[in-house]
Amino acid sequence: MMTSAEARNGTPSGYRILNEIDLRNHLAGIPSVAGQLGGPAERWSITEVGDGNLNLVFIVKGSSGGLAVKQALPYVRLVGESWPLPLSRAHYEHLALTHQNRLAPGLVPAIVHHDPALALTAMELLEPHIIMRRGLVAGTIYPAFVDHITTFMARTLFFSSDLALSAAAKKDAIASFAGNHALCKITEDLIFTDPYRIAEQNRWTSPWLDATAAEIRADLDLHVAISRLKLKFLSCAEALIHGDLHTGSIMVTNTETRVIDPEFAFYGPMGFDVGAVLANLLMAYFASEGHEQERGSRDAFESWVLATVDEVWTGFADKFLVLWRSEATGDAYPPSLFPGEAGATRLETERQAYMAGLFQDAVGFTAAKIIRRILGLAHNIDFELIEDAKQRAVCEARALRLARTLMLETASFTSIDTVTKAARELRHWQPGF
Repeated sequence: MMTSAEARNGTPSGYRILNEIDLRNHLAGIPSVAGQLGGPAERWSITEVGDGNLNLVFIVKGSSGGLAVKQALPYVRLVGESWPLPLSRAHYEHLALTHQNRLAPGLVPAIVHHDPALALTAMELLEPHIIMRRGLVAGTIYPAFVDHITTFMARTLFFSSDLALSAAAKKDAIASFAGNHALCKITEDLIFTDPYRIAEQNRWTSPWLDATAAEIRADLDLHVAISRLKLKFLSCAEALIHGDLHTGSIMVTNTETRVIDPEFAFYGPMGFDVGAVLANLLMAYFASEGHEQERGSRDAFESWVLATVDEVWTGFADKFLVLWRSEATGDAYPPSLFPGEAGATRLETERQAYMAGLFQDAVGFTAAKIIRRILGLAHNIDFELIEDAKQRAVCEARALRLARTLMLETASFTSIDTVTKAARELRHWQPGF
């Protein structure tokens, strides 16, 4: 029987929420899946491990291997049936993973099976990978991360942009993701609107951040700045963005990186993805003190995090520019308009100006992502796992102070080292509570 949430979302007649028994029977009937798992289905181990906000996630293991199986629910798992959500997000996630596998092979999980009716996708089981955010909480350094994430962002963003695509191909691509507006609406509300007003689902570390939350709700300059960012998110279909590229959507080992969960994907501003990565690294930096076992024990980790912030931007920008110089087959900046040495020099100047504008976008979106994770719905464990609530609030207040400066004084941050310098200066700032 369908729930009321399922009915409201036009759930396909074949859809049902799978339990472990249902999933076992379903997977046993798919030769490609059963063959990869190996052995009789009754001996497969199946464990539901989803700790995210939206979906069910199962780990299935047989004698020959394992799979991760993700099923969309017809509502937001974090909230329940009172917040319905269309199952079509599974389609867009599958479509995004397909694109990303083509554009950045080896940096997203391989798809083994997709069932549109059940909103279910079986994919490569990532072991011994862990969610990067959990590793950062533990103070783990990931030496391969910068190279992998900058390659992922440069390739997925460049090759889905007007710099690489014809106008017709780009418009078709935009249309293919245009129906993912329900997931976009979550972003539009939770990141760009709710933290700046009274909203039922907002929460923060009270009472210490009560005054800060109230100040942000009353700050009209900040409201103008976030509204400009929201307009850019609404209107700038620059490239296929992941849409939720935080450290909880990245799985890592010391040598491998995989980007997961692109169900928020659509054609939007490139700086949103870049800013999401930078914001989550900066939050890990500010949260680090709250996880110290003894004073100074995480100094090396914190230095690595700030260096990684620097390298993520510079590595992304360098790789993006290399692609632009060598793979510019799109309709933007036609080569015939820039002939000869003078033309090449002028176009290179324009490339640098373009990247400077993209950096400004990334700085603003970095600020927006920090503020929403501290004052809105769906917080980061970077802060949430700090047991001492007042200490947590101190760490969060430092991050919020940086975010407000980044958003209101974006133009003054002309390079990534000015961002990390500001973060470093706030590391020991003490809020007045």
